[in-house]
Amino acid sequence: MNTSHAPEFRQLGDHVALDMINTVEQSSAGPVDRWQSDADVAGWLSLAGVAAAQGAAPSGLLESARGLRETVRALVAQRKAHAPLALSALNRALAAGGSHLELALADDGSLVMSRRYPSHTAAQWLLPVAEAAADLLAHGDFGLVRKCESDTCSLWFYDRTRSHKRRWCSMALCGNRHKVAAFRQREAADASAKAK
Repeated sequence: MNTSHAPEFRQLGDHVALDMINTVEQSSAGPVDRWQSDADVAGWLSLAGVAAAQGAAPSGLLESARGLRETVRALVAQRKAHAPLALSALNRALAAGGSHLELALADDGSLVMSRRYPSHTAAQWLLPVAEAAADLLAHGDFGLVRKCESDTCSLWFYDRTRSHKRRWCSMALCGNRHKVAAFRQREAADASAKAK
């Protein structure tokens, strides 16, 4: 696997569990893993809005995150294919537990409920993502969970468009490439027809 590091994380999946899967992307040189350190994973968790804690990431976060990512990737593919689900690894991630609900008063006097997560271990840091993945598997509409239609793309997304006809991870990436390739193919066909 190509381990060249790209600090930019793509948030194209429209679901945190799919964005996690998408931290490995295909390139012309092969797969590119955007997680190369514990700090990369901590940065991604923060960007995704599921950071369990602030401060230094616990050691082993990278290894644990990569394991959870591959577990979720396999489960999404199994669910999409209507295959039996191998849930034991995800259930172990969910068992890291220790989260709890907490009520607080907002500035306007209303009550706000939020979930608090412990942050002592790598598994606890990843608990919000494991919960999001479990929610996707249990409640997601897998008719709308899709892989990009580009042959060279490995990214997944949840189609939340009104028409539910999204085909590409992003119009700016794969959608535009497809349009350009189709245009060039039409131009070549037109030029060939004119030459005859």
